Amino acid sequence: MSAGPRLALPWRILVVVVGAVLVWLVLGALLDRDYDRPTHAVGAILTTAVVVPLVVVARRFLDRRPWAGLGLPSLRAGWRRLLLGAACWLVPAAAGFALCLGLGWVEISVRTSVGDVLRVAALLIVLVFLKEALPEELVFRGYLQRNLATRLPAGQAVIGQAVLFTLFGFLIGAARSVDRLALFFVFALLLGAFRTVTGDIWAGIGLHVAFQTVAQLFGDVGAVFEVAGAGVLGVVAMGAIPFSVSWLVLRHLYRGRLNWRALAPDPAR
Repeated sequence: MSAGPRLALPWRILVVVVGAVLVWLVLGALLDRDYDRPTHAVGAILTTAVVVPLVVVARRFLDRRPWAGLGLPSLRAGWRRLLLGAACWLVPAAAGFALCLGLGWVEISVRTSVGDVLRVAALLIVLVFLKEALPEELVFRGYLQRNLATRLPAGQAVIGQAVLFTLFGFLIGAARSVDRLALFFVFALLLGAFRTVTGDIWAGIGLHVAFQTVAQLFGDVGAVFEVAGAGVLGVVAMGAIPFSVSWLVLRHLYRGRLNWRALAPDPAR
């Protein structure tokens, strides 16, 4: 692919961030109704169907660089990192759930049958992948972090995309409180770190799917559990413990690749 002239980096970032915000706002407005599974499914399919072409066009015509630089190889090449990311969150989260239940901080009861819980969980995995994990990782850790990392040291690029992700959450109405803003920022830092050390976004997608699926399954979206002490469950079992352990696992597994000062090459071919 010919490099050719291209927009300055700040303009490329602005175009993609604004495009992403508009996609989520427009789809949110079009599908603004009482929650039901069919509407959730339509929103998930449309989000991926619009965002992936948006990034393809931006990469081709704004960056003038090959798709490979965005860090989304085939699932055949990335499935191990996908499972690694999911396990990094799920295993310590399970321990966090056990801790909260054992200490009496949280009480959880099942509203329906085990079979229904499993069916809802399986459906949410697919919907989270399409509506949040794939499009958000492709935009923020794929496109934006990659572009930032060509001009900034890796550590600064991670912080930069985390700021943009938090701003995105605020603009689309998903992070308007201090605790939600903090969650978006810390979550994005962790996802950005995985992107940096693994070289692609599959581990981040796996972690993103695991976190969002469990959060929705035990919340109003899943509607299959009755949870007393949801605030403690969210902070301890879904946040502090799995995020901290995921960071420790990442540092252990990739300690030889943690170079936060490195710049990422972005060749035209």
